[in-house]
Amino acid sequence: MDFWNVTLSLLAGLENTCLIFALTLVLALPLGLIISFGSMAKFKPLAYLIRTFVWIIRGVPLMLQIIILFYVPGFFLGQPIFTRFSSVVAAFVINYACYFSEIYRGGIESIPKGQYEAGQVLGMTKTQVFFKIVLMQVVKRILAPMSNEVITLVKDTALARTIMIVELIQAAQNFAGYGLMWPLFYTAVFYLAFVGILTLLFAYLEKKLDYYRW
Repeated sequence: MDFWNVTLSLLAGLENTCLIFALTLVLALPLGLIISFGSMAKFKPLAYLIRTFVWIIRGVPLMLQIIILFYVPGFFLGQPIFTRFSSVVAAFVINYACYFSEIYRGGIESIPKGQYEAGQVLGMTKTQVFFKIVLMQVVKRILAPMSNEVITLVKDTALARTIMIVELIQAAQNFAGYGLMWPLFYTAVFYLAFVGILTLLFAYLEKKLDYYRW
């Protein structure tokens, strides 16, 4: 296997890596916000239920969650109800939504209540206050912890190989059968490039939001 063929194979694996990453972000970011609202609900039974769910998801390894979603429904129903890929995406979305929800909750609760009261004095509804006054301040405050989670997500995509999804690491491991180990180390170049792009993106966003000072 020459360098070019290995690179093409790894790029094919990178396609699944990027797809898992993108779908997780697109679905987990809004779901995490919804979960955070539920965990802060004034209806305590709902808040306790959601916080317990978040605690369980954050406490159970993501690898195990992938295995449970793919194998357990099929065990009880006699056949799988999710494809391998959909099981991976569902596990990632649920897991990261719970992590994001805690980051959202911390950011929202860090905003002084006086800002809500000032907005209501101006005749704004609670929804208007949140989206027009509070939200951008929350985004600035949570950007650093969010960036850490997003970068972690890039590397966690390797867990998809748990149920034989061919992502970047699995594509490299396939060459072990030919006695080639260097493709496995070559994957570091792809991960570093991916993380480097995200790091530059978050640095740009932090700079753009720098006018939100307190």
